[in-house]
Amino acid sequence: MTYQHPSDLQRVPAVRELAKTEANAFLAFHAAVFRDGGAIPLKYRELIALAVATATRCAYCIDTHTRGAAEAGATPHEMTEAAFVASAVSAGGAMAHSLLAHRLHEENQEGRS
Repeated sequence: MTYQHPSDLQRVPAVRELAKTEANAFLAFHAAVFRDGGAIPLKYRELIALAVATATRCAYCIDTHTRGAAEAGATPHEMTEAAFVASAVSAGGAMAHSLLAHRLHEENQEGRS
């Protein structure tokens, strides 16, 4: 069984109907974030979104922002590099959290003494 289906995105209007205030606020925020004409060009906004989508493993977001990035003029080369940037930052975060684990282990050991 596959849980994710591209057709799920067609459910947005139904979800919007069920929680109008929240959905309208979210969609207005989304529209503001993905506007063209800010300090960050739309292509870069979409590449950032694609990188985050890759790091968070959101298949729906990867689908949406791959199309958005392409429509904004991003090349497959740029999209691939953005995914690797996200991978490196994610790996760095995991490594950095290992430092926390080491400190907590030491503190736990000291507390036992």
